[in-house]
Parts: sequence; structure tokens; C-alpha cells
Amino acid sequence: MSARVVVEAPGEHRVEEHTPRAPGPGEALVAVHAVGICGSDREVYQGNRPEGYVRYPLTPGHEWSGTVRAVGAGVPVALVGRKVVGEGFRNCQVCDRCHAGDTTLCTAGYEETGFTQPGAMAATFTLPARLLHVLPDAADLTAAALLEPAACVAAAVVKGGARPGERVAVVGTGTLGMFAVQFLRALSPAELLVVGTGRDREPLARRFGATGFRTRDERLPDDLDDFDDFDVVVEAAGSASAARTAAALLRRGGRLVLTGIPAPGADGLDPTDLVVRQLEVRTVFGAPPDAWAHTVRMFGAGLLDPLPLITHELPLTGFPEAIELVGSGDPKVGKVLLRP
Repeated sequence: MSARVVVEAPGEHRVEEHTPRAPGPGEALVAVHAVGICGSDREVYQGNRPEGYVRYPLTPGHEWSGTVRAVGAGVPVALVGRKVVGEGFRNCQVCDRCHAGDTTLCTAGYEETGFTQPGAMAATFTLPARLLHVLPDAADLTAAALLEPAACVAAAVVKGGARPGERVAVVGTGTLGMFAVQFLRALSPAELLVVGTGRDREPLARRFGATGFRTRDERLPDDLDDFDDFDVVVEAAGSASAARTAAALLRRGGRLVLTGIPAPGADGLDPTDLVVRQLEVRTVFGAPPDAWAHTVRMFGAGLLDPLPLITHELPLTGFPEAIELVGSGDPKVGKVLLRP
């Protein structure tokens, strides 16, 4: 059966028969290979995603890979049969922010695949072809399903502006943190430290290129007196405490990039500390086209390896189990994929 997941309302879902929608002008029909589950999908199911950032009923799925099966008028026929991934933000393309390339800041309002527009938890889905990024013919589509979170991290690394020979750090050892390590390692840093809540991810972090690892509560050896002298720190843990840890790692005038979204009401960074140490703080929400293009190039060149992050693959009918796995807190649970 050709199926799709539909979240009717918070806590209510069904898996139903799905009929592909023929692409209209400017659109492409994609056969989904795999779709990733992340914390924001759990928010959609539980009903605690902020108002305006979800629209029920909804087919979720914003992390995906697939193959183009058909295209509408105005779309090159050569796309048919190509392996693809796609941007999630449905930007207007005409506002000042879109013209500047900041499509995630589109002033026309928030619209995103899998949150306010139909997503990829289905056998097929139809979307604007302009959002697609073509992969090499030999690309592993299972691994490619994680290129959406990777693109968000690429945006963070670009904003951090790390240069070869600088000392860089990553706070957080989840999917985003492990992608940040890979992107930063490609920039040839003098040092690449990873900070996590425990040591379960240390082997993987070092495999991806980390030169040092510590837990956030761990005392530093006496020979690391320059601990707070990093040039760039990427926070990828999504908590206020992680943001404060990340800021504490920076030298005066260092660059901090925040990617996580803490719970509402969390205590933030100390503004006095930010001003006195003249820290530069940047944030990321989603990925603009240049970050996507960079990610696809890195993936195609073999410099980005998502496969070790995947621990579970389930059918679409396993949607509720996948949601539970994502929220379990089990360190053995990495990235969870659904397969149509």
C-alpha cells in the first residue's frame, strides 16, 4: 500500500492510503526513500510546537531524501530519475531578505515542509522544484536523508567564520554536534574540542575529527590553562546551560553561534559578560540555499558521513515508536529514520 502519516491533532495520528499528487507548474513529484525524525517532529506530535509554526492536520517530514518521478510545466525534464534532497523553507523569493539570500528570514511569513506544508512521511510528495538539490548518481539515499540537519549546521559554521589554524569547539554531541565536528574539521583547525554531557559519544566525535573531548562538568587538566581561549564555538545542544558553557569557552572577541532552541523561559546568556568580553553572537534557524549547496558539495566529496549517526530504521507504521525513541533520552539512540 502507498501510505502516508497524518497527524490530525496533537497526540492523534493515522497511517492512511496515499495517492500521489501530480506536479503542477514549477513542481516536482518525489518518491521518498527515507525520512528522519527529530525533536521538532516530536513537538508536532505532542502539540508543543509554538503557535504559527505548525498547521494541523499535517503530514510531517522535513528531513528526507528521494528520487524525482515526475515534473510539472517549466521544470527541466532532466530532473526525472535524479536523486535529490530539498530545502524546507517555502520562501517568497521577492522580499528584501529573500533577494539578499536570507530565505529563512522571509518577511512573507513562515511556511515550511513538514510543519505548515505537507512533508515527506509518505510514499511520495510534491513540492516546488526550485527547492531541490541534486545529488551525485552514486549517492547513498539513506545517508542523504540527514542532509537537512547537516545544512542547518553548515549555516552555523559559515556564520562562525572559522579559519584554518583557529581553535574551535562544539558544545553538544547529538546529530547537529557531530555534523558540526565534520564541517569544522574540514577547515583545518589547530584544535577541535567537543563538549558533551557524558563520554558515550567521544569515540564518534574523535572519529569525525575532534582533537579533544570533555564533559561539561569535568575539571580541566592543569596544562589547559587556555581553556577559555577558543576563537569559534558552535552550540548544538539546545539548552540554556549549553549556551553558557559555549560562551565560557571563548576568548575575548570570540565568535559564538547558537543553533539550539531552549525551552521558553530559560535563563539566557549574561549580557554583561557578552559586552565586556566583546563576544560576537550569531544564531541559526533553518538553512538558506548557500548552506544547502555547501552541504551537498561536502557530501558528494565524501567529507560528510551521516551513516554512523543512524541507529534505527522503521516503516511508516512505526511512527509512534520513532517518536518515543527520539524522546527516550537513551544515549544508544541516534538518528531514527522512517522508510515508506
